[in-house]
Amino acid sequence: MRICFSKFSKLISILLILLFFSQSFGIFIFAQEELDCKTLEECQALLQEYEKEISQYETNIERTQQEQKTLSNKIYILKQKISKLELEIKQSDIIIGDLEYQIGDTQESILKTSQKIEDSKEKLADILREIYEQEQKSFLEVLLVSENTISDFFEDLMALESLLFKNQDVLNEIKGLKLDLEEQEVILGEEKGDWEKMMEIQILQKQESQRTKGEQEWVLQKTKGEEAEYQKLLAESKARAQQIRERMFELIGVPDAPTFGEALEIAKYVENLTGVRPALLLAVLTQESNIGKNVGQCYLKNSKTGAGIVAKTGAAIERVMKPTRDVAPFLTICKGAGRDPYNTLVSCPMSFGWGGAMGPAQFIPSTWILYKDKIKAITGKEGDPWDIKDAFLAAGLLLRDAGAAAQTYNAEWKAAMVYFSGSTNSKYSFYGNSVMAIAKEYEQDIADLEKFARN
Repeated sequence: MRICFSKFSKLISILLILLFFSQSFGIFIFAQEELDCKTLEECQALLQEYEKEISQYETNIERTQQEQKTLSNKIYILKQKISKLELEIKQSDIIIGDLEYQIGDTQESILKTSQKIEDSKEKLADILREIYEQEQKSFLEVLLVSENTISDFFEDLMALESLLFKNQDVLNEIKGLKLDLEEQEVILGEEKGDWEKMMEIQILQKQESQRTKGEQEWVLQKTKGEEAEYQKLLAESKARAQQIRERMFELIGVPDAPTFGEALEIAKYVENLTGVRPALLLAVLTQESNIGKNVGQCYLKNSKTGAGIVAKTGAAIERVMKPTRDVAPFLTICKGAGRDPYNTLVSCPMSFGWGGAMGPAQFIPSTWILYKDKIKAITGKEGDPWDIKDAFLAAGLLLRDAGAAAQTYNAEWKAAMVYFSGSTNSKYSFYGNSVMAIAKEYEQDIADLEKFARN
């Protein structure tokens, strides 16, 4: 009997050691802003109301754009765009607020489950301690301390057996709680990912709102409210084409950004290989650049933790790169490109989550690795995410794989959405809509360039 119980105790002890390994939980406290709605029902109703108003603004803008190009129409369109963007920002506020509440609830649930696990561990420890004490008694000791008959001895054995069953019940309870905890952590990760994407969407909305307001002020300043002056601006198409040629195509992490004309030539090269329209590719890269500028630029400094520093200030910052997902691919990429991994710019993290996006196309290392061999097969060399041509090619390959080569509006919109989030989640539709709007503008720019190139 002693041998049997000893083997069982050793097994239980091993399980106990494993169960007592400490677990760390990423707890994030949000500074929640006051929303225009107080309950879930109110927020859903407000979202629907905003959706209707946004749809009406879109209809007004589309109708007016088809009318005569007059100053009053131009100002009307800009005002409608500004109002629409303000509503979209409010929509994002509601969605972000709802996600923050969901994250808070999930984190609270994780804490409660973690406490239950700790309580169960204590119960298990008490049971194992009692089993251990019973085991240390020899057969003779048990007989000597028994005050009555030998039946007392067998009662002790039955009590010990009961402890073993109870011990198994507690182990099963802990196992179930750990499974619940793992599911809750997955949900929390998804909720935090949604929150981060929505924050990026709102960044883009606010940037576009500022740009549109700036455009309105510029038009009014240039024309002084006079129709004749506005028509004069429209007539300056040749000068505009020259501005397009000279305009810098600003990209994150690129010291010497190309002009629009130079970027267009690279995009045409990528189109020949992937079938992705240059206007769409340039629009996606512009959008990624806008996000990248906001989050700043960082250096990875600790490959084990993923911590680093802010490039401009040297300030220490956590979560520059996810160590379990991206650090190893990042080191491989930098080695192939001949770069120092600890002095190569990557994107900084937002409020939480991870940074680590690289170069103009803002690929994270684990995604770039998926296209590493495809790029090498085309260029004959290791791909460099910070090289403009390689970055354009990688972005084109991803968009192609997402269906953009079909060159229809829906296919390109879906591909842009996949580029941003890996899905076509309607919560992120602003990204796809904005990319397609930028692509439309670039298509006109490209047409102007080609028109004047023929003259």
